[in-house]
Amino acid sequence: MNRHVPLAALLTCAMGLPMMVFYALGVLGPQLIADLGIDRQQLGWLTTSAFGLAALLSPWAGALVQRIGSRNGLRALFVLVALSFSLVLVLPGFVGLVVALLFCGAAQALANPATNQAIAQTADAPRASLVGIKQAGVQASALLAGIALPALSEALGWRLALACWAPLALLLALGVARQIAAPATPSKTALRVQRPNGWLLRLMAIQGCAGLCLSAFITFFGVYASSLGVAPATIGLMISGFGITGILSRLLLTPLGAALRDETALLGGLFLFALVTVLLLQQAAPGRLWPLWGAVLGMGLSLVASNAVAMSMLLREPRFGGVAGSAGLLSLGFFGGIALGPPLFAALLRQPGGFTAGWTLLMAALCVGAGLCRSLYRARRTQEGCSDAGTA
Repeated sequence: MNRHVPLAALLTCAMGLPMMVFYALGVLGPQLIADLGIDRQQLGWLTTSAFGLAALLSPWAGALVQRIGSRNGLRALFVLVALSFSLVLVLPGFVGLVVALLFCGAAQALANPATNQAIAQTADAPRASLVGIKQAGVQASALLAGIALPALSEALGWRLALACWAPLALLLALGVARQIAAPATPSKTALRVQRPNGWLLRLMAIQGCAGLCLSAFITFFGVYASSLGVAPATIGLMISGFGITGILSRLLLTPLGAALRDETALLGGLFLFALVTVLLLQQAAPGRLWPLWGAVLGMGLSLVASNAVAMSMLLREPRFGGVAGSAGLLSLGFFGGIALGPPLFAALLRQPGGFTAGWTLLMAALCVGAGLCRSLYRARRTQEGCSDAGTA
């Protein structure tokens, strides 16, 4: 593993930097509402602008990475991130921020196909460990956002606080060639979308439920905590705690899942654990904030790991389809859920139940996700039973 450390670091950054905007909205949400003159419902559309585009591009991103190679795919990713954070600094108003975030959405679409293909094409790579490490980059960005953004935004303003990440993205774009070899011959792969089979469709739907819950939770967690009297710095610490537990869960549970006969049972357990955390969240009140800490840490320990476990399943089981193509389609499900979650949650905030109605949406989605895990588990067991019978 030691000789793969530089590659792991690069892939971790490739997963984390495009997701920085996601956690920035959770940390800086109250400031954005005040500075841009928007309401809390509009805040959800910022997440949708980035992840909606990521979802639309994801099916073709896998085919594009197969054609141009993981080296060029990662270069394009880092350049798009740098452009996005630079535009945050210069484009005015709510619409300008939406436009800037679209470029991060394009980078997000490239992230999983490019990183998965880089792992698949690396000789003697410990695949499950590398997937867990690079997927932990998503949560590392939550940790950095929670620690750094409150202080940076107070000192520099939220626009400069985000623009600070653009030079890092450019440096990483220049360093890609040192870790990722150029393909021996240019690929002639056509830009066609892989048709998902029944297994992959179920896994896409499972990740759609996970994305919906995670995006709504993170986008509105800061606003909800603020309504209970939590200070911005404390909200940042809570998001950082979410990042730390998310890193731990992805690093520990991805290899654990790969050691199991079928990771689908683990996925279902993660959804049920996340359901308990949403129930706990609703016990918070002014002066009783420990349920907020328990919920945000519990969500990091559970649902966050589901995407890493699902990506590891694609590398381990060829019946899901080609590595880059299936990763792009799985990202379609995940990013589609992320794009859908905040507007649905925001619409429910306008109803008499307010946040209670929103948390009910998350619980319903988690129950659906757990049911889909059971369906996929049974389908895999049935097919393996038929294969064993045929062999006998």
